[in-house]
Amino acid sequence: MEIEIYADVICPWCYIGKRRLDAALASYAGEVTVRYRPFQLDPSPVPEPLPLVEALAAKFGGPERARQMVDHVTQVAASDGLQLDYGRAVIANTFDAHRLVSYATDHGKAAELVEALYQAHFTQGVDVGSREALATIAGGIGLDAADARRFLDSDERSADVTAQLATARDLGISSVPTFILAGKYAVSGAQETPTLLAALAEVEQREAAGHSH
Repeated sequence: MEIEIYADVICPWCYIGKRRLDAALASYAGEVTVRYRPFQLDPSPVPEPLPLVEALAAKFGGPERARQMVDHVTQVAASDGLQLDYGRAVIANTFDAHRLVSYATDHGKAAELVEALYQAHFTQGVDVGSREALATIAGGIGLDAADARRFLDSDERSADVTAQLATARDLGISSVPTFILAGKYAVSGAQETPTLLAALAEVEQREAAGHSH
């Protein structure tokens, strides 16, 4: 079964969703291929990497509201074993990060890179919009940092990522994470691990039934 994950690397619920899917797959016997698909929560350019909490306050109606949101998602993440450090996180445009995921996919390192991008953004305060930082992250998971930088400085995969972002819109995906199972069943949101396992089992049954006629 193929699982496509539409997600953004600066989305905390996507990080939580990935962790829960990883947990589900660890106890799932079926064969699964995971593909990471791009989604941008905010495609507008980011001239400078401002503190994320400031940006959230501006976007969602003040520091108090931002703090509530941050505290809530931090607690949920902690229950899934993830530490989010919003005090360090900075805002970033993720277009180049999504291009780099495409590059890593070719090298069989997509899952490692996605995990490293979430960690960089949410726990290390790294600007994941910076090509220099992205190349360093690539080097950290065993890719060639110099080649990754060469790739990022080219416009390779730009058209591809743009097309995939358009596909997400065409599919009506407006919130992430969204998991597409077997190309046609959508599960939206950072569902709990048992829910994801149940969805996998149900799709497996439906697909088997469909193939037997």
